[in-house]
Amino acid sequence: MSVDALRGFDMFWILGGDSLAQALQRMAGDHPGLFPAVGRFLGAQLEHVEWAGFHFYDLIFPLFVFIVGVSLVFSLTRLVEQEGRAAAHRRVLRRFVLLFVLALIYSGGVSRAWPDIRLLGVLNRIALCYLFGALLFLNFRPRGLVVACAALLVGYWALLTFVPFPDVRPVDAAGRLLSPALNITNAASTAQLNWAATNTVRGNFEPGLNLANYLDARFLPGKKWDKTWDPEGLLSTLPAIATCLLGVLAGLLLRDQRPRPAQKSLWLVAGGVAMVVAGFVWGLQFPVVKKIWTSSFVLVAGGYSAVLLGLFHQMVDVWGWQRWTTPFIWIGANAITLYFLDSIVGYERLALRLVGGDVGTFLDRHIAAGAGHAAAAALGLVLAVALAGFLYRRRIFLRV
Repeated sequence: MSVDALRGFDMFWILGGDSLAQALQRMAGDHPGLFPAVGRFLGAQLEHVEWAGFHFYDLIFPLFVFIVGVSLVFSLTRLVEQEGRAAAHRRVLRRFVLLFVLALIYSGGVSRAWPDIRLLGVLNRIALCYLFGALLFLNFRPRGLVVACAALLVGYWALLTFVPFPDVRPVDAAGRLLSPALNITNAASTAQLNWAATNTVRGNFEPGLNLANYLDARFLPGKKWDKTWDPEGLLSTLPAIATCLLGVLAGLLLRDQRPRPAQKSLWLVAGGVAMVVAGFVWGLQFPVVKKIWTSSFVLVAGGYSAVLLGLFHQMVDVWGWQRWTTPFIWIGANAITLYFLDSIVGYERLALRLVGGDVGTFLDRHIAAGAGHAAAAALGLVLAVALAGFLYRRRIFLRV
């Protein structure tokens, strides 16, 4: 139950908790006092770091990938025991295809003409991590999974550190960088970049000057999230698979019957703290950057994910404190469905039909600036949780 609750806790922020925290930050403004200070802190933590660094919001996506790894240990082990290893492989491949197709539909499907279709995105990355994480789990022992995870992290670091690539920043006739210098991350299109460049770059982890950004701009077809590159791009998928493998290793620990349940919680928390420390230490040389999913980022995010799983496991499964997890259990049971419906309906957009317009203006004027946004965000979150509860009570679970 702790795994379902943690998945729901993670999705809670995606379905509207982030918007509510940002609205509270806006209401807090520059006012003194404890409440405004808390509002500003929560709002800041529910925004992504611009490049290097780590906020709570940077944990949301890798935590979900981590939980995918934990969950597949339970589901595939049961499937292998009931139907055999071949059936499990077929199940993995079928689920990957369905997830990837759903991801394309989520991104707009074929409603747009090629090349204005995004091939890689959040759901696409989840599908790819599931595929490779599941195949590795089905074919390797725990020691082999550790080696694979380490190889992905060290290999990705080595690629970004030692492989040279063209410096495609545009230059003037004299060969000097244009001012302000354009790079891959701030160019409006790939046509602005200097593809005839002969100078090369390596070992650079700055925006637009790293191998991951270059490969997206050069080889990733279709629409990219950031015009010329994608934060869920080609090369950064490799360390994302390592994030899933960390979840697989955590799932193997939870399934192990030898340690006492409280010991499992302790090992998860202790191991998570060690990974966080190791990640930030590695980050002194290889910065903690979510947008290119650096190896140090994998350790930091994986460490925090393990700590959360250990805490949830101790509270929910060991101590039996389960009542407070009810809304999270509802959400976690239909996480992909609720995420997909949010893109179609939009819970906050629906809430604005009830508390938008003059109602929101009244709240802004008579309570505080941003109160209208906070009301819409809160109501949207209530609608999402209510839908999750309705599906759960009716035993409706839409799975792929």
